[in-house]
Amino acid sequence: MTQRLDYNAASPNGMKALAGVYAHIGRSSLPKSLIELVYLRISQINGCVYCIDMHSRDLLTGGMEVEKLVLVQSWREAGSLFNEGERAALAWTETVTRVAQTGVPDEDFEAASAAFDSQELADLTIAIGLMNAYNRMAISFRAPPAAVQRASASNSAE
Repeated sequence: MTQRLDYNAASPNGMKALAGVYAHIGRSSLPKSLIELVYLRISQINGCVYCIDMHSRDLLTGGMEVEKLVLVQSWREAGSLFNEGERAALAWTETVTRVAQTGVPDEDFEAASAAFDSQELADLTIAIGLMNAYNRMAISFRAPPAAVQRASASNSAE
């Protein structure tokens, strides 16, 4: 994968603005592990290899078991492996990320509202929008994931 454009260099102020939103989410009352789980699921839906790599590593570093990580994409079938809050966040993540297809039905909003207070739900939705924006940047400009960069460096050294 060849990077098309270094968007951080091309628009430092724009990326700084996104980083400000990222910092806001980090200061929110949402657990860091839940945010990373949501970021990973969005990236899976969008097929963002750069972000899948990054958030998988962050979840593993944060202590998530590999057995749980590999089932994120199939969380609905994973039973009690995902707790109630995680299931609610993942369901909301999917409906909001696929807004053009889902229209975010009232039932989805009601289910998310039952699990999160107003501020948490607003911050969760901001996090979803943010990661969708980051995915679009990384996919559009072909940001290479760390795993690919390491493999390329290793192959070059041989």
